[in-house]
Amino acid sequence: MPDLTQFALYCAAAFVLAVTPGPGIFYVAARTLAGGRAEGIASSFGTGLGGMVHVLAGSLGVSAIVLTSAELFSVLKLIGAAYLIWLGLRTLQSARRDAATSLNGGSAAPPIGPRQAFREGVLVEALNPKTAAFFLAFIPQFVDPTEGHVALQFMILGFVSVVLNTLADVVVVFAASGIRQGATARPALIRRLREFSGAAIIALGIGLALARRPAN
Repeated sequence: MPDLTQFALYCAAAFVLAVTPGPGIFYVAARTLAGGRAEGIASSFGTGLGGMVHVLAGSLGVSAIVLTSAELFSVLKLIGAAYLIWLGLRTLQSARRDAATSLNGGSAAPPIGPRQAFREGVLVEALNPKTAAFFLAFIPQFVDPTEGHVALQFMILGFVSVVLNTLADVVVVFAASGIRQGATARPALIRRLREFSGAAIIALGIGLALARRPAN
């Protein structure tokens, strides 16, 4: 492991990056606005597990192989982008369908639930090659080859980063759920929030589809 000073510097840098708004924060906020606090927290832990997939892949050298191959990078990002866009479209359709049902005196469809939100969070993060690129660019700066066990150092530092990211996401979930609860008595506002959430997830998918492979 790096010395304590280097490790403290890493934690400080990882914390700043964790609280900086990015795709992960926007995704869990959108999921919370669409489905509530339980789904938001579940999706946060799901994206955390998906992040650990990239940490493990990075420590084993798999991520480096993906990033050096234009074909593999493109395939992974397009699958991830298509999945995000599909989730966004489903959220939009569900909001509009429930609104039409309530106007006709019916009951809205049940939320997707924490389990499915967790699974979706895992896939959203695991299928994002930009996360792999981030870990490969950030973590090696704090790995000390003279200490040995480079892969283990990478995994420990990556785990710290994932934990900080997940904690930041959970804070965002509570903030977003407060907004959602404040609109409980206004069904039209809830529908608009869900539609906004779907549009935001679609935008994240489009952004991923347009992402370029990092220069070697």
